[in-house]
Amino acid sequence: MTRADTPWRATILTLYPEMFPGPLGVSLSGDALARGAWTLEARNIREHGLGRHRSVDDTPAGGGAGMVLRCDVLAAAIDAASPTGDPRPRLLMSPRGRPLTQARVRDLAAGPGALIVCGRFEGVDERVIAGRGLEEVSIGDYVLSGGEIAALVVLDACVRLLPGVMGKVQSGVEESFEGGLLEYPHYTRPRDWEGHGIPEVLSGGNHAAIARWRREQAERITTERRPDLPGAGGASQAASRSITGPSRS
Repeated sequence: MTRADTPWRATILTLYPEMFPGPLGVSLSGDALARGAWTLEARNIREHGLGRHRSVDDTPAGGGAGMVLRCDVLAAAIDAASPTGDPRPRLLMSPRGRPLTQARVRDLAAGPGALIVCGRFEGVDERVIAGRGLEEVSIGDYVLSGGEIAALVVLDACVRLLPGVMGKVQSGVEESFEGGLLEYPHYTRPRDWEGHGIPEVLSGGNHAAIARWRREQAERITTERRPDLPGAGGASQAASRSITGPSRS
């Protein structure tokens, strides 16, 4: 079977399944969901909770504030949602995870889908992370109330790259983080606005000059704002010879 025959499958394990699809139900991702280009299943971890109250958490071993998501409960939820033989990677949204990159997003989008665990409380029992092969993923150096918003970010980044979701393939190629660079500035009508014009090179019809200007602007912006990215290395010389013009973020 081909990707055209098999939709990209996302399964979310969460204590708040009502948060999905949320913003993923509108715009490009919503249209793709309605067309069957991808599927979304939000499953409640509490279905595997213990006792009459479906308890999913307990106090941290060694003491401390807050509660910890139990390994036995979460493992049961994972096993039910992703049985043996499921080829999809298992992600755990976590502020201590490896930072999400566009390269990782492309890998995920090219695969069969993903199972995403949304943590809550103080964290998840470490044993289930190792025991069920969870890949910890972070969307930034900050802490959220839970993993649901982070999971929405991952899904949005992946779904937009699925075949047929964006209008033009080029839309997913010439953008930030592709080639290790941030994206170049964009302009459109009106030609003059509040005393600022569109750089002349963009109106000259010289496609080679336009491509060169865009590359130089991308290198300049990357060097100024994200010197840690791979494409920032040779930007200083490019910036000095760049065709100048107003820019916007």
